[in-house]
Amino acid sequence: MDSERISGLGLEPMLTTSELAEYLGVQAQAIYDLRADGRGPSGIRVGREIRYRICDVRRWLERLHEAEPATTRGGGGR
Repeated sequence: MDSERISGLGLEPMLTTSELAEYLGVQAQAIYDLRADGRGPSGIRVGREIRYRICDVRRWLERLHEAEPATTRGGGGR
């Protein structure tokens, strides 16, 4: 099914575990491990496979985003 037809149905494309791992530049096992620890993105089980909605992956990544470190005040050099 092509993505144009899917979007016409109002459905969001989904990623497989392998696709998500490739996008993030990690091994698929890292995604499985994160999910087993309760720290991974939420997924939808389709048979024996897990699929990830792009909106859920974005939300998960936003939660992981680290805030920029605060700058020290007063310009105190050493």
